[in-house]
Amino acid sequence: MDGTKPTVGIFGLTGCAGDQLAILNCEDELLRLVELIDIREFLMASSAGDPFARLDVALVEGAVLTRRDEETLLHVRRRARTLVAIGTCAVWGGVAAMGDGMDWHTGMRDVYGPAGDGFDAMAPRALHEVVDVDFSISGCPIEKDQFLTAMADVLNGNAPLRVCYPVCAECRMRECNCLLSEQGVPCLGPLTQAGCHARCPSLGIPCIGCRGPSDDANVAAGMELLTAKGLAPDDVARRLRTFAPLPTVTVEAAV
Repeated sequence: MDGTKPTVGIFGLTGCAGDQLAILNCEDELLRLVELIDIREFLMASSAGDPFARLDVALVEGAVLTRRDEETLLHVRRRARTLVAIGTCAVWGGVAAMGDGMDWHTGMRDVYGPAGDGFDAMAPRALHEVVDVDFSISGCPIEKDQFLTAMADVLNGNAPLRVCYPVCAECRMRECNCLLSEQGVPCLGPLTQAGCHARCPSLGIPCIGCRGPSDDANVAAGMELLTAKGLAPDDVARRLRTFAPLPTVTVEAAV
């Protein structure tokens, strides 16, 4: 292999593998990309790999739900100069983390009976709760263009730019009619990280927050608007924590 190419590994923990599939679906762009990088490990694409190779970049999807996940992530972190969390599960914990705070031992026994004691399971964690993460690409799954842009930045020695504004900004760019303010449809666009090009709202489908919270969102105002449109505070909280932790403001304080 050409030693001048950056070495890359792509890994999956507990999740649906949709983010790895999104990378494979880059199709023509992927062919060009693999000419520029040295992929040392990518199980979804090939069973051949070097589990001990030093990596310039490691891309990791999925949440940490088992001791095996934790050990894998720690091993990847030791090998990689740059670790990138890809997908909402890796960045925020995803759907698996909806039960944050529950007794997982009791939950496993409730579902599987005494056999539940033998499962390797623990409370879900996002990658940053276990190791240092250098960069995150959110999404359920990630967007093709965000992945390719981030890889181009890394290959050029630049830190990838993180999208910090909400989906509403992309709705404005696409000149979509606001589902929330104009039609009264419960839409989480004001609170959700952009990067999806407002795909769902542009088709008349309300945002469900699958990309996690936006840094630049006015959470209190967004919650106030949602409750004013008829959503109960508890319903707002449930919707917000479907994919990511509830933003740091109480629902009650916004109503």
